[in-house]
Amino acid sequence: MLKDYLSIRPEIQSALSAGKPVVALESTILSHGMPYPQNLDFGRRVEKIIRDEGAAPATIAILDGKLKVGLNDAELERMCRAEDVGKVSRRDVPVYLATGKAGATTVATTMLISELTGIRVFATGGIGGVHRGAETTMDISADLQELAHTSVTVVSAGVKSILDIGLTLEYLETMGVPVLGMRTKDFPAFYCRESGFKVDYALRDEEEAARIMKAKWDVGMKGGMIVANPIPEEYAMDSKYMNGIIAQAVAEAKEKGIRGKMITPFLLARIVELTGGESLASNIQLAFNNARCASRIAVAYSRL
Repeated sequence: MLKDYLSIRPEIQSALSAGKPVVALESTILSHGMPYPQNLDFGRRVEKIIRDEGAAPATIAILDGKLKVGLNDAELERMCRAEDVGKVSRRDVPVYLATGKAGATTVATTMLISELTGIRVFATGGIGGVHRGAETTMDISADLQELAHTSVTVVSAGVKSILDIGLTLEYLETMGVPVLGMRTKDFPAFYCRESGFKVDYALRDEEEAARIMKAKWDVGMKGGMIVANPIPEEYAMDSKYMNGIIAQAVAEAKEKGIRGKMITPFLLARIVELTGGESLASNIQLAFNNARCASRIAVAYSRL
């Protein structure tokens, strides 16, 4: 029974029961995306941003055989220290539940748990997608399949720049996932505001995003949506510069034989090194920006 594996923090349960806005947050960004203690400061600040916007933050993880929806301060610190904390995608969930291992949830797993608990909006940094060279490696993130089948709206700064953005968008089109730009026609590329690709539809505001969500699910169309929210201009990085950095990091990963679920943490960490920490600062700011946007969408959706 689901209730045997689900642990919802009282604050989140009260908000869900009352129909109030809740925004889900992943934990992989904490355990595998940022160093300690910057990640702990980030985790606390992003939750405060969501509360300040009128929604309840629900950081999600797997701890002690439970799907944890909302973390207390001790649990948040545990995830940030990342001692024996694995990276959990959909296929790993039963193993971590049965063994009691600590797991940080990816985009796919956070979506899965959000839908189980009735959370409709999720803020992240950037989603996974089709990796460069996937035509031979078949390395495609489980995030894309989750978006096709799980009815949660994901607010992100596009997809991670380390991916093949064009193929990722083609895959999403095939799977029927709407890709909406928040006040932009250009699909953002994580650290950069533009990727050279376009979104399906440019949103006027967060209220319009909420109306589209309602229309999609009201007519029985299952699956999620992407709200692509560009990084603020003052924190954006030059695309030519970043493409060079990413190419170097990808080449190093290939040389070292790094693949599968370990490639993204490796590439993001190496990019931080190669940019002298500038990319980490941008990552933090785009995630804050996405949390604000997601909170406003959640508030608007709760009113419909």
